[in-house]
Amino acid sequence: MASSNSQIYHERQKLQFCLIQSLNNLFQKKEIFTRASLNEISENLVLDETERQTWTPLSVLFKPHHNALTGNYDINVLIAALEGKGKSVIWHDRRNGASSIDLDGPEEDALMGIVLNIPVKRFGGIWSSRHWVTLRKIGGIWYNLDSDLVSPKAFEDTLEVREFLDFMIGLGGEVLLVMNNKQ
Repeated sequence: MASSNSQIYHERQKLQFCLIQSLNNLFQKKEIFTRASLNEISENLVLDETERQTWTPLSVLFKPHHNALTGNYDINVLIAALEGKGKSVIWHDRRNGASSIDLDGPEEDALMGIVLNIPVKRFGGIWSSRHWVTLRKIGGIWYNLDSDLVSPKAFEDTLEVREFLDFMIGLGGEVLLVMNNKQ
């Protein structure tokens, strides 16, 4: 679903398929990735693994790289999906904080966007899991394209982006830099 701002594409959360929404928000295009395409990537990752896991009846639902029922894809699926589109992923060293990330470069330069994997608690703290969130610079402005938000949230400036990233790192979030060209 597109946001009210027709220039910014923003998909909303569905079940635990936040990686699909995060990737589509990153690329600013509907269905650049779908459940079927990420499931295929996940299955290919299993085929590529040298050590196969033992099959159990729960293997139908709980795949090595995702939950077949709810989604909840892992980092391996994210990296493979992005590499399939000619992008690379750099895991940001949390010890350096957000100040070491070049957020001010032109959009066509190396940094395409930022994907966060943050801890979340739902249902009054009963359910703990992780959530994928995309930050992207569009038209010179950084946006939080979190699929849990009703609409994209513009950051005032790069200082606010860095403060947000440092806050997420402090909560246990992981910061992944999506680069336009493979490094």
